[in-house]
Parts: sequence; structure tokens; C-alpha cells
Amino acid sequence: MDERLLDPINRRILGELQNDGRLSVAELARRLHLSPPAVAERLSKLESAGVIRGYHADVDPAAAGYSLSVIIRMRPAPHQLHKVAQLVRGMDEVVECHRITGEDCYLIKAHVRDVSHLEELVDQLVPHGQTTTSIVQSSPVPPRGVALSGLVGEDLVDGRPTRLKGLPAGT
Repeated sequence: MDERLLDPINRRILGELQNDGRLSVAELARRLHLSPPAVAERLSKLESAGVIRGYHADVDPAAAGYSLSVIIRMRPAPHQLHKVAQLVRGMDEVVECHRITGEDCYLIKAHVRDVSHLEELVDQLVPHGQTTTSIVQSSPVPPRGVALSGLVGEDLVDGRPTRLKGLPAGT
């Protein structure tokens, strides 16, 4: 990727959008002291390059009827690796699935209505391998945006990225 794509202005744009994906081009331009066409052009380039993958609503699972969030580690049985990936893609409750290293092969995050619903979900997985399930009690670090400083060799303190000035943590 072209490092110029993540110049300080684009990093500010990304930070602002990570905080509020509903910001208009006009509001972004005002905050960045740029013209709306300049911001629109920068957004178009960031979208075309795949840096901005989409704009999403953050829905509270509990408000949608899912009272439990769960993490399922899965170790597929022999020859089941790709079948498990295909299976979880079709499960509406699954909001994330990561192929990982270590003893397990998949880390799956899902939202379920209750323990009975969790049992139904796990019952679909166990024919394909061993599962270890944990119920999320709390999330001291909720989902947040990508750290954007230090990406082009600047804003590093002791080799670690700092946060952009004027933006909250997570931007």
C-alpha cells in the first residue's frame, strides 16, 4: 500500500469516522479545515484502496434479544477444517470467526438468547470437532477503532504507536 494514502490528514479522516461513521462529508471538511470536494476525493481513494471497508451501525446485542455473548474455541476433527468454516458462515448468531494458531483452530464469537440457544449452537458444531465455550461476563475493552498513529514511522514512543492528538483513544 502507498504510505501516502495514510498521511496525517487521511489518518484524521479515519479517526473521525471510527468515532462516528455517520459524519457527513461537509462536517468532516469543517473539522479538518478542508473543502468538501477534497474530503470526498480522499474518502473515495480510501474506499477504493480497501482502507475503509464499510460503514456500520453498532447494535447492542441485548437490545436485539441476545442476552449472552459467547466465545467458542474449536478444534475441528480431521478433514473438518473447511467444513467448520463453511458451517459457521451460515450461522446468524456468529458475529466473528477467526482462524488461529495454537491447540485450537477457530475462535468464534456469537450472541445467543439464552443457555438453551447456546446449547443448540454448540450442538451444530460438536459433530465437526471439539469445542470449548465461555460466556462473556463483561468487556473491559469494547470493540474500538484501529490505532492510526505510528503507521508511517512517526508518532512512536518507545516503539509503540501513540494516539492522534485531539482524538480519543482508539483512533
